[in-house]
Amino acid sequence: METRVAVISIILENSQSVGEVNKLISDSSDYIVGRMGIPYKKRGLSIISVVMDAPQDIISTFSGKLGSLSGVSAKAAYSKYVFND
Repeated sequence: METRVAVISIILENSQSVGEVNKLISDSSDYIVGRMGIPYKKRGLSIISVVMDAPQDIISTFSGKLGSLSGVSAKAAYSKYVFND
């Protein structure tokens, strides 16, 4: 199986979507290397970075599901190297 390492940057502007974001992260836990969350109280939003090692379609689906949530923006940055496990 070919996998890539990616960082998904998430900006959460709607606190009502926190539960859905956390559920999606939990559902993808087999592929997640780590995560970091930063609450930005001054602006009333949160920034989350999620590092994944997964097939590209899994990463794209994960990022797309996040981005479809109300008040959530998500973008993925991929490594150029492809791993063959």
